[in-house]
Amino acid sequence: VILAFLADSLLVLSFQTPLKKTNALIAQMGITFVNAYVPSALCCPSRASILTGKYPHNHHVVNNTLEGNCSSKLWQKIQEPYTFPALLKAMCGYQTFFAGKYLNEYGAEDAGGVGHVPPGWSFWYALEKNSKYYNYTLSVNGKARRHGENYSVDYLTDVLANMSLDFLEYKSNFEPFFMMISTPAPHSPWTPAPQYTKSFQNVSAPRNSNFNIHGKNKHWLIRQAKTPMTNSSIQFLDDAYRKRWQTLLSVDDLIEKLIKKLEVNGELDNTYIFYTSDNGFHTGNFSLPIDKRQLYEFDIKVPLLVRGPGIKPNQTNKMLVANIDLGPTILDIAGYDLNKTQMDGMSLLPLLRGDKNVTWRSDFLVEYQGEGYNGSDPTCPGLGPGVTHCFPDCVCEDAYNNTYACVRTLSASWDLQYCEFDDREVFVEVYNLTADPHQINNIAKTIDQEILEKMNYRLMMLQSCSGATCRTPGVFDPGYRFDPRLMFSNHGLRARRFSAQSL
Repeated sequence: VILAFLADSLLVLSFQTPLKKTNALIAQMGITFVNAYVPSALCCPSRASILTGKYPHNHHVVNNTLEGNCSSKLWQKIQEPYTFPALLKAMCGYQTFFAGKYLNEYGAEDAGGVGHVPPGWSFWYALEKNSKYYNYTLSVNGKARRHGENYSVDYLTDVLANMSLDFLEYKSNFEPFFMMISTPAPHSPWTPAPQYTKSFQNVSAPRNSNFNIHGKNKHWLIRQAKTPMTNSSIQFLDDAYRKRWQTLLSVDDLIEKLIKKLEVNGELDNTYIFYTSDNGFHTGNFSLPIDKRQLYEFDIKVPLLVRGPGIKPNQTNKMLVANIDLGPTILDIAGYDLNKTQMDGMSLLPLLRGDKNVTWRSDFLVEYQGEGYNGSDPTCPGLGPGVTHCFPDCVCEDAYNNTYACVRTLSASWDLQYCEFDDREVFVEVYNLTADPHQINNIAKTIDQEILEKMNYRLMMLQSCSGATCRTPGVFDPGYRFDPRLMFSNHGLRARRFSAQSL
C-alpha cells in the first residue's frame, strides 16, 4: 500500500525544524533524497508533472491559469485518463483516495466545476481552486461542501487529517490502497492553527550569501530587484517565513496521526510513505521578496523522504531525482509495466531498495513559461508592460520573457546548471555549484566553449524529448554522443518555446 504527502511551496531548508515528527517518522525510518527537484517551480505545472510523470512540454500545463491548461477541459481529456492514479485504479486494482489541493483551477465553472471528479479516484475530497485554510469549498465525490471559519470543524489541514483517518478506518481490507494527501500548507495565506500562532517567534528567513544582494550578471528580471530591500519588504518576508513554519506544525500533526493509525491497523510495515513538495520558495534571495518561478536551487529543489518495505532506515541518497519519477515509482511498486506508459521519469524503486550498479541519470530538464499582463502594472509603470506579481516597492517576480529552459547536471565530475531564456537576448546563465552553491556568479562568458556547446545541444534534445528519449545519457555520461555539426555560435540556438499555442 502507498501513502503520499504533498506540501505546497516547501523550501528544503525550512522543512526540517517545524516537521520534527515527520523527520523522525519518515526520514529517520527511511531514505532522504538530498538532490530532489521539480522541472517547473510553479504549483500547477509541477503537480501535473507528478500526476503524469511528464515534463511540462509533454503535459502542456504551463502556468496556474485555465488558459495555461491548468485543470482545463483539454487537460481533462488528454492527460487525466493516463495519470498514475488512473492506472493504479483501473489496471492494478487499487482503491484510491485524494484529499486537499489538486490543481489551482480545479472546480472552475468553465472546466466542469466541482462536479468533475478526475478518473482514477475512488474517494475524492478536493479543494476548489487555490490554497486556503478557512472559508473554502471542497468537492466531496463531486458534491460541493462549504466550510467556514470555525477552527474546530473548518481548519483545512485538520479536516484533511480527519478525512484521511476515516478512510483508513472504513476502507476495504481486501484491496491495496493509495492515498494522496495534498496540504495547501505552507502556501499563502499562511494561516496557522490558533495553538501555533506564538511558535517560532525568533525565527526569520535564512540569511544565505545570496540574501539581499544584487543579482548581477543575471536575467533582467532578477537585476530589476531593489537592493538593498526596503525594511518593510524584509519584515514582510520574515513574517511570511515564520507563519509558513507555524502552518507546518499542523502538517506534522497530520502525518503523525496517519502513521500511528497505520501502525494500529497493522499496515505500517506494508506501506510505502512519500513526503515531498510541488516547488521551493525564495525569501529575499537576490533581493526578490517572496515567490517561486525562478530557475535557482531555492525554487526548484524540494524535500523527498520515503519509508517502506525493503528501505533501510536513516539513509541519504545523492542521486539526481525529480518529481516526474514519482508516478513511475508508485506504478512500479504496484507491479505495473512501465513500458506501457508514456512517462518521462524513472522508477526510484531500485534506489529505494539499495540495488547496486544502478544506471542513473546525470541531468534533467527545467522549463518555465513566464506570466505577465499586457498592460503596465499600475504600481510599477516604469517597468512597462509584461510584468506581474509586483510588490509595493516595485519589485516584480515574473514577466512574459521570464521564459527559460535549463539543463541541471549532477555527475561525478560536474555540478552544473545551464539555462537559456526565450527573449531577445537569448540570455544565458551558467552556474558551477561545486564552487558556487548559492549561484551568485554567472560563468556563461568564462566557461569552456565546448561545454557550452554540448549543454546547448543537450538542452535542445531534452526540450523535444518524450518518454525514453528523456532518459538518454547526459553530457557527462560515458555514453553521451555529441555531433559537432550541431555546434552553435553566439550562445546558441534560440530555446524552443513551449507555449499554450503549441498545444
